[in-house]
Amino acid sequence: MGTIQVGSPLPSITLPDQDKNVVDLASLKGTKLLLSFHPLAWTGVCMRQMEALEFNVDALADLGAQAFGISVDPVPSKKAWAESIHIEKTRLLSDFWPHGAVAQKLGLFRDADGISERAAILVDAEGVVRFAKVYPIGDQPDLDELLGELKSM
Repeated sequence: MGTIQVGSPLPSITLPDQDKNVVDLASLKGTKLLLSFHPLAWTGVCMRQMEALEFNVDALADLGAQAFGISVDPVPSKKAWAESIHIEKTRLLSDFWPHGAVAQKLGLFRDADGISERAAILVDAEGVVRFAKVYPIGDQPDLDELLGELKSM
């Protein structure tokens, strides 16, 4: 799957969230991460994907994990979208500028469309990628599968 490799350290990723707070994923060592890439805010499957993260914040925390939704949308769009779909605990990261740079770094950018793939990356508490999967663009990732993978990490 592109340049992201299971068993490799997660590359440096620093992005702003919907509240303009800068998130440096490397600073979260000791916490498992679910990086949930979605193509665009304001679309149905992406909405359900982010709602699933929000509804499962406690289940993720019980597994020592934190989830992040990541797309190429700009911060103001992420903020308005989060408010409209009642995302209050899940941080939505903006990979807007340079446009899709993180998705490109991970091999998840769809050049022809200018968006990221729909994908999930699980990172262990040491910062090593343990699971990576690209989903069909119209399919919501199976959160039960991801929770199962996190339990085994």
